[in-house]
Amino acid sequence: MRTKSKKSTKINVVTLGCSKNVYDSEILMGQLIASDKLVVHEDENEDGNIVVINTCGFIGDAKEESINTILHYVNKKEAGEVDKVYVTGCLSERYKPDLQKEIPNVDEFFGTHDLPNLLKVLEADYKHELIGERLTTTPIHYAYLKIAEGCDRPCSFCAIPLMRGKHVSTSIENLVIEATKLAKKGIKELILIAQDLTYYGLDIYKKRALADLLNELVKIDGIEWIRLHYAFPTGFPLDVLAVIKNESKVCNYLDIPLQHINDAILKSMRRGTSHKRTTNLIKEFRKSVPNIAIRTTLIVGYPGETEEIFQELKKWVKEMRFERLGVFAYSHEENTSAANLDDDVLEEVKQQRVTEIMDIQSQISYELNQEKVGKSFKVLIDRKDGNYFVGRTEYDSPDVDNEVLIDATKFYVQVSKFATIKITSATEFDLYGEPEN
Repeated sequence: MRTKSKKSTKINVVTLGCSKNVYDSEILMGQLIASDKLVVHEDENEDGNIVVINTCGFIGDAKEESINTILHYVNKKEAGEVDKVYVTGCLSERYKPDLQKEIPNVDEFFGTHDLPNLLKVLEADYKHELIGERLTTTPIHYAYLKIAEGCDRPCSFCAIPLMRGKHVSTSIENLVIEATKLAKKGIKELILIAQDLTYYGLDIYKKRALADLLNELVKIDGIEWIRLHYAFPTGFPLDVLAVIKNESKVCNYLDIPLQHINDAILKSMRRGTSHKRTTNLIKEFRKSVPNIAIRTTLIVGYPGETEEIFQELKKWVKEMRFERLGVFAYSHEENTSAANLDDDVLEEVKQQRVTEIMDIQSQISYELNQEKVGKSFKVLIDRKDGNYFVGRTEYDSPDVDNEVLIDATKFYVQVSKFATIKITSATEFDLYGEPEN
């Protein structure tokens, strides 16, 4: 018979997956703290007697990580090291009946919209008035600001609407309140996130209101950088470009997953665009904001992607010279329309295509980085790592983009502060520099 742990009540929140999950965990912990609960995030000693796992269900590797994490804590429960294990997030939303059947020792499963119910079993009250109250888990100088939940896009390969529901925008008023609270805590960089930033406002303002939101956020004292993640190309609100260009606080940076460029593939993906329109949009970005850094992601090996189609994609990547680019190998997702197609590209071919695109991108990134040598940039110092201080320019987002490395044996810069750094050398994905006096 399993014995109850002798630990005092402490809730350990474990977060898996994307920045949206990070944000959701922060909101959960903020609510728990408001109910005087003792909360830790991914406690290294794993000494919380109650564990809440915020799962990811996006792609195969993420699902596997989520399952393994659940099993890890279930085993600790069986050993008497924790008392309760609760599971929430995207995997739980999407596969709850299957999970309940396969892992019955989890105390309860919750979906992505079940925060009040999760709080109830944790003996906490859901407080509607807690606008912007979060226990931030990112470094003290930047934070994610989720401006909307869910997605109305019909992309054939994507299961996010199944897990997150329809698009729901948060009001500008509430986002300004939340951002102001973050600024008072010392946050200097806001990273705006949503499943689709460019859809923002259509549901509550009956128009695309991302530019309006940015014009309000730039007024907040203490916020120096505002970064845009996860834009959608179809229906992109071009008034946002003027804000990026004219407002110094809005980083010259845009994350816009384009997925592919071949017309037939784009049509099958239900992206609502074409090779020509996508290319013209990128040209408009560069014309309107000449020094913008564009990050995109692509999918290779989608059903029907012949070698000829892949060569078209490679040629286009070379032509566009994106500052930042990532690639996924396509995999079927249950209950999406693409799952009904024949997954006709061999796995080894998919992986080879990933490698070929990233080889191209590595060369592009190297060449673009060489152009930065000898120039000076405003850099936000994220951390000290071994013999280097590590920071980022406005053209780089945490965890996914280039970093600026400063030799800590020769120079000193303050973590969580800005410094002006002159770039002295560069590789494909790293810049090396020294502070200017």
